[in-house]
Amino acid sequence: MMMDVKEIREYLPHRYPFLLVDRVVELSPGESIVAYKNVTVNEPFFNGHFPDHPVMPGVLIIEAMAQAAGILGFKTMDKTPQDGSIYYFVGADNVRFKRPVVPGDRLQLEARIVSERRGIWKFEVQSSVDGEMVSSATILCADRKV
Repeated sequence: MMMDVKEIREYLPHRYPFLLVDRVVELSPGESIVAYKNVTVNEPFFNGHFPDHPVMPGVLIIEAMAQAAGILGFKTMDKTPQDGSIYYFVGADNVRFKRPVVPGDRLQLEARIVSERRGIWKFEVQSSVDGEMVSSATILCADRKV
């Protein structure tokens, strides 16, 4: 199942400059998602991180993986933010970074559901560029009413 940015915006409340998923290329509700973010030199964070050697901040890489996981969670529950539900990012464990992400990279985002209990979802996430691992983590998201 593919999703373009128009459909992604139905499942994530984020908007520019904080929407960090450009396209979903694979989605199996209840299981996993593969999405990506095209990283361009025009990203607002590159003005300060770092102007002479632009590198995507690690916290934004984690956020991008969490947004992909959020889409997977919403699709799995067959809900959207318009239904009065919001997904909060509530934790990250075992976070590792292997290489920097720079302008021109296509950051691939992958998430797999590990468990769900009382509205707390656990995901194994990872990101890569051209098949080379960028980062990995276990993240927790909470489904809450708005």
